[in-house]
Amino acid sequence: MQAKKYLLFLISFLGIGVLFFMDPIPQDVCYHNFSDNRILFGYPNFWNVISNTPFIIVGVFGMLYLLNQKIKKTTFPLFLNCVVFFFGIFFTGLGSWYYHYKPTNSTLLWDRLPMTISFMAFFSIIIGDCINNNGGRKMLFPLICVGILSIVYWQTTAYFECCDLRFYALVQFLPIVIIPFILLTHKSQFGIKPFYWLMLLAYVFAKFFEASDVFIFNYTHIVSGHTIKHIAASIAPILFLTALKRKRALETKL
Repeated sequence: MQAKKYLLFLISFLGIGVLFFMDPIPQDVCYHNFSDNRILFGYPNFWNVISNTPFIIVGVFGMLYLLNQKIKKTTFPLFLNCVVFFFGIFFTGLGSWYYHYKPTNSTLLWDRLPMTISFMAFFSIIIGDCINNNGGRKMLFPLICVGILSIVYWQTTAYFECCDLRFYALVQFLPIVIIPFILLTHKSQFGIKPFYWLMLLAYVFAKFFEASDVFIFNYTHIVSGHTIKHIAASIAPILFLTALKRKRALETKL
C-alpha cells in the first residue's frame, strides 16, 4: 500500500515538475475557427451550440436525483462531491452554449471554468471512492481552487498579452494520468469501477473527435467533429448518473 502511495506522489511530482521546464503555452488564435459555423434559426454555429443540451439535461437530473431526500439520507460519504460534479456539468452546458454562440477568448472562460470545476470534483470522487472517503471529501474544495486558479492564471496572462495555458493543461491532463493508475491499483468501494473506465473512454473519444473536427465535417458535410465531441463528452456524466442509480438500487435490495 505504501509503495502505491509513493508512486502516486512521484507521478504527481513529475507532472508538476515538468510544467516548470516547459515554455508558456499560448492560446491558439485559430482555436475559435470551428469547421461548422452554419447559421440555423438565427443561431450562428448552431450545431456546436445545441449539442451542449445533453450537459444541461444530465446536470439537472443528476442534481435532482442526489438532492432527493431519500438519496440524501443514505450513507453516501461523497454526496457533496457528486452534487458539485453535476453542478459543474450543468454550467458546462450553459457556458459552452454561450461560448459557441460567440466564440472568443473572453467567452471561452465560461466554457472552461465550469468544466474545470466538474473535472476536479470527479477527481475528488475517484480519490474518495478508491483511496479514502475522508480524503476525497477533504480534497474537493482544494482541487476546485487549484482548477479555478489555473483559469485565473490563464486569464491574467492573457490580459497582459502573454497568454499561458500551462497550468490549465496540467489541471486537464495530470488527472487523466493519475486516475487510471488509481483505478488499476485500488478497489472501488462503491463497486462502480467499470463505469469509471467507460467515462474515461468517453473522454478519450471526445478528444479524438475534437481533434478531427475539420476532417469529419469535410468528409460528411453534415456534422463536425466538435459537435460529436460534445455528445461523446456528455456520455460521461450520463454513465456516472447510471452508476449512482445502480449503487442505490443495490443498497435498496440489501
